[in-house]
Amino acid sequence: MTQPTIGFIGLGLMGGNMVECLLNNGFKTTVMNRSQDPVAVAVARGATQATSAKTLAEASDIVMLCVTTSDVVEGLVYGDDGLLAGMKEGTTLIDFGTSIPASTIKIGADLAAKGVGMIDAPLGRTPAHAKDGLLNIMASGEQATFDKVKPVLDVLGENVFNLGALGAGHTTKLINNFMGMTTAVAMSQAFAVAERAGVDRQQLFDIMSTGPSNSPFMQFCKNYAVDGDSNLGFSIANANKDLSYFLEMVENLGTRAQIAEGTSANLKAALDADMGDGNVPEIYDYFLKLEK
Repeated sequence: MTQPTIGFIGLGLMGGNMVECLLNNGFKTTVMNRSQDPVAVAVARGATQATSAKTLAEASDIVMLCVTTSDVVEGLVYGDDGLLAGMKEGTTLIDFGTSIPASTIKIGADLAAKGVGMIDAPLGRTPAHAKDGLLNIMASGEQATFDKVKPVLDVLGENVFNLGALGAGHTTKLINNFMGMTTAVAMSQAFAVAERAGVDRQQLFDIMSTGPSNSPFMQFCKNYAVDGDSNLGFSIANANKDLSYFLEMVENLGTRAQIAEGTSANLKAALDADMGDGNVPEIYDYFLKLEK
């Protein structure tokens, strides 16, 4: 079977490595990105550069997005020379970012009216996993659309989950990130309180990591708070955005999540302290200096 042609927008750490994986597996790939340096890298590896979202869509069987916010996704879909204008009947849009489910469902309906399928497929794991095709992919959408694109998803992911109706992937990702970021923020504050109380942080980790609190997030937080190595690869700004999306989703469900509100307030405070570019465990520095 002939491989589908791919259009890929968003060549950040994750997206750039995903494109490298696609190219290494022989997929004809057209790319687009706001900054040009990652585009030049992809073109040097064999990709083609698009001049607009519309022309990228016209050249592609599957369009993939790995961008930062729902607003950016909507701008690419609905903007002048956007994806909606260029995508052909029978093609598919895959949103790999973390988006608001209500926005995803709206876009999916507008694409379906044109005969275009959509899959929301947020990602787990790291850019290094992306390069090697070992991502966790939380996909959802119509079964026929999922079945059509799954061979490509299998190239990019080690674990590809089919979560049901469109929007379920983004819902699951937001819940996952709420749990993960709350854990990281709480553990970072635990290390900061230990430092201020005169408790050895390495000993605290040794004790906590032998019990049920142990997790990869504890290790990430220890790496920074104890060893000074910030290697989670997920920024405070991104975590703040995802928690705000989670709270918006919860509000749309007619309830509230007070624990998430606390996590969000701490992330926003760190963002306001000009720490947004730092990895989430670096919020330890914010807690270390925090006064009542």
